[in-house]
Amino acid sequence: MSRFGSDPRRRRGLVRGVGVAVLALATCGAVTGPVAAAPKPPDKQPTAIGSGGAVATVDPDATQAGIDVLRRGGNAVDAAVAAAAALGVTEPYSAGIGGGGFFVYYDARTRRVHTIDGRETAPAAMQSDTFAPGGVPIPFPEAVTSGLSVGVPGTPATWERALRLWGSLSLSQALRPAITVAQRGFVVDATFRQQTADNAARFADFPASRALFLPGGQPPAVGTVLRNPDLAATYRLIGQRGTGVFYDGEIGTDLVKTVHAPPVDPAATRVVRPGLMTEADLAAYRAIDRAPTRVGYRGLDVFGMAPPSSGGSTVGEALNILERSDLGSLDRTQALHRYLEASGLAFADRNRYVGDPDRVNVPLAQLLSEGFAGERACLISPTSTVARPIAPGSPDGAHAPCPPAATAARDAGREGLSTTHLTTADRWGNVVAYTLTIEQTGGSGITVPGRGFLLNNELTDFNFTDTQGGNDPNLPAPGKRPRSSMAPTIVLRHGKPILAVGSPGGATIITTVLQTLVNRLDLGMTLPEAIAAARASERNGAATQAEPAFPTAGLAALGHTFAPVAEIGAVTGVEALGHGRWLAAAEPVRRGGGSAKVVRP
Repeated sequence: MSRFGSDPRRRRGLVRGVGVAVLALATCGAVTGPVAAAPKPPDKQPTAIGSGGAVATVDPDATQAGIDVLRRGGNAVDAAVAAAAALGVTEPYSAGIGGGGFFVYYDARTRRVHTIDGRETAPAAMQSDTFAPGGVPIPFPEAVTSGLSVGVPGTPATWERALRLWGSLSLSQALRPAITVAQRGFVVDATFRQQTADNAARFADFPASRALFLPGGQPPAVGTVLRNPDLAATYRLIGQRGTGVFYDGEIGTDLVKTVHAPPVDPAATRVVRPGLMTEADLAAYRAIDRAPTRVGYRGLDVFGMAPPSSGGSTVGEALNILERSDLGSLDRTQALHRYLEASGLAFADRNRYVGDPDRVNVPLAQLLSEGFAGERACLISPTSTVARPIAPGSPDGAHAPCPPAATAARDAGREGLSTTHLTTADRWGNVVAYTLTIEQTGGSGITVPGRGFLLNNELTDFNFTDTQGGNDPNLPAPGKRPRSSMAPTIVLRHGKPILAVGSPGGATIITTVLQTLVNRLDLGMTLPEAIAAARASERNGAATQAEPAFPTAGLAALGHTFAPVAEIGAVTGVEALGHGRWLAAAEPVRRGGGSAKVVRP
């Protein structure tokens, strides 16, 4: 029996294409000698329309890896894993095998949505006060850049499980495009250089990070080529021997040594705390099959990720609240007012009730019930805001008339802004929405020596101290998965996919996905317009974060308070256009713009 489950390997739509795919992908194997020619900057476009399948990511090399797999007969799952592995090379500060994520898959044959929980887990030695010894929280920067914040990674297990259940390629075959990119290198763009510069002081304190990301002691210049032969070798080893070499073998041994004794430069003055992870923690990791969340909205079925992600529950609750208003008939101010109010209400409930369902009781069914949404919706006034912070509701099944508005303590939890999301679809109608992360931009800042990947700092997603008066669902505990906001989402009409979206951005992921859905489904925007529109993120805080172009004037008159931010989120998505045609869409500007392609434009 596989360590990741006993399900037989099932293939989707590849009866005729497997042999072709295996033969063609053999040409994408690792480069063992000198690279013949340096790569050129790849073409990057945010929108594509065509047939044969579609891929949208933040990075053109990753999008191309997915498209190449689809062109050779692979399906949406194969393309998603190939693109994710390439992102581990070209977007290493946002994703990689040192982190985790959530995988949402629509199976065209069965018309069912499935999800894999690949969230990181806390070591067995972690306790509720690990980040706050004696009740005093560790300074957040010290928690981030430490072994203490590193959770047991779930990404390799997620890839293996997804391919085993629904893919047509082996893990070795799916990793080959990324191995090629790692060996050949990729062209550094302005976003990568800026992210490197932002982390330069941290990376400089760890010799392995410094050698990889600061060639010559400086961030790589825009237009230069960055290679990662160590990661190519790591991917090759995982492909040859399976993820056991990561969770039970020599890669895992190196990982645990790095967590236990972070290899910091002796000349560095930074406080770098050792971690608690053991080889037993790593060997015990499992990617979990979970039932997706589901809500009905305007005659559609919206599927998302269940806890420990709060994405599906919070987006779903907010949609249930919003369905009580005809947003399309309202003026822009009133429509956005209701979007912000619904988001604030749903976040109040998210903070109080959502955590790892294997460790705390999450009243998910009630949070997503129509009766509870009615209770919360009746607090919304067209002329004023609900006072912040909003108190959580009572998802107890007793749906009373409107309760009086109340306020509550703020949730002090933090989530890093660095993550990445990819979306794929294939010619058979299968769809994947996959969000993966290593938490902060650059994760913990610690690269596993000789292995070429950064470690996450996901355990800082736990609340360091109790924020809920003895009822905090997101305190650390042995083996617990920290609450996440990742919200990969697939929308169906009559059992068939019409839309799939997701975004990075920490807790702003939820509001970004929600606003994109509202823009597309209610406000008459196309998917590219819905993605490009100015955003605001209301999370039941003192002020709503808003991008410069977001229309705040009329909303301020209703009582909303805004805090300016440069940008929020970085969406990718696909939309079914009928007759086998797909629209792939990514950001036109945010994070330097994304990359969308189809097999046959």
